[in-house]
Amino acid sequence: MKKIILSAAFLAFASITAVNASEVKSPVAITVKQDSTTKVPVELKDLPEAVKTTLQSEPVKAWTPVAAFLVTNVDKTKHYQIDVKKDAETASIKIAEDGKVVQ
Repeated sequence: MKKIILSAAFLAFASITAVNASEVKSPVAITVKQDSTTKVPVELKDLPEAVKTTLQSEPVKAWTPVAAFLVTNVDKTKHYQIDVKKDAETASIKIAEDGKVVQ
């Protein structure tokens, strides 16, 4: 008799749990925010003259450029990211199209 009562209680509890588990109280809104920044590789020889001039000025000329990228931000502003190397150190410099260093 105990087994029948326990089995009935277990089935009742399981069915209540299953009903509550499938109940959706409010829809969940999922939003995805994408970073629209694009980064396009550029040959060092194809950099604008203003950027090349900045790379040859002090204190930047102590560093050797190894790679360049044209970065377009969400607000449509553009700058060049120049990866540079000096001995074992590496760094990146952001330079606007007009040759000014961007912070």
